[in-house]
Amino acid sequence: MDVTTLEWVITAVVILGLFVFDFFAHVRTPHEPTFKESGIWSAVYIGLALLFGGYVAWKWGGTFAGEYYAGFVTEKALSVDNLFIFLIIMTTFAVPRMYQQKVLLIGIVLALAMRGVFIAVGAAAISAFSWVFYLFGAFLIYTAIKLLRESGHEAEHEEQRDSRIVSLAKRVLPTTDQYDGDKLITKIDGKRVVTPLLLALLAIGFADLLFALDSIPAIYGLTEQPYLVFTANAFALMGLRQLYFLIGGLLDRLVYLSYGLAAILAFIGVKLVLHALHENTLGFINGGEHVSVPEISTPVSLSVILGILVIATVASLLKTRRTAA
Repeated sequence: MDVTTLEWVITAVVILGLFVFDFFAHVRTPHEPTFKESGIWSAVYIGLALLFGGYVAWKWGGTFAGEYYAGFVTEKALSVDNLFIFLIIMTTFAVPRMYQQKVLLIGIVLALAMRGVFIAVGAAAISAFSWVFYLFGAFLIYTAIKLLRESGHEAEHEEQRDSRIVSLAKRVLPTTDQYDGDKLITKIDGKRVVTPLLLALLAIGFADLLFALDSIPAIYGLTEQPYLVFTANAFALMGLRQLYFLIGGLLDRLVYLSYGLAAILAFIGVKLVLHALHENTLGFINGGEHVSVPEISTPVSLSVILGILVIATVASLLKTRRTAA
């Protein structure tokens, strides 16, 4: 897949422009988005993501389009799980609903910037060392196991992490417990202090960093093209703010989502290990020769990922309906 520097620049400018538009059109004036507003713009951003996949198919072929769609679906699913953590952070810091948009948008931009760094590092590592796929695969399998162990206790783990972040921030920064509109820094008695809004933003930024550690190896298990990795991440993060307000009440009902995501991460982890064995160059494995193992194709990967998500969602809704009854 040959992507020119000009195409990279145009893509980055368009994505940045969409975030700037989002800020001035929806976030600059503090308000709580309505269900209709959130639904319309969530649909718009998902539509843009699907159209971009069509552009990839037209420009580089169906194989790369399939890799993009598989990556986008995986990153979108992981992003929905991230929303639950964002909800915990907003609740912990008691962020007023009308100011949550600003925290979310800045946090999402920071997430994309951090993922850009991880994407570049991952691409360099893969091009230099084929055995990196072993590490990525093992890490994803470990993450899947960790996700299963923490399932049902996400709030406790996140609250502990938030309390450590707040404690560290208060040691090095002057802070206040009072909000001053949507300001991140305010003045009290002539002294600049950090508001709880900035502390919430720090917590979300740290959570985004942890999410990137999971998501980037996962998508590199579906495509080795940095351009597709970046665009799939960007389009998955776009509209995440609107999705937060659209399905905020539904998050508590997705009780099996963590299990589904663990299954997806484990599946991609196994796929990466198989790919690493197929491309093996390590001397202590099969004498440094390639190992004849089956490889999982992109259509199969996309089908498995979508199937797991559908099963997890349906099972969650049935479970909560039975519990309510």
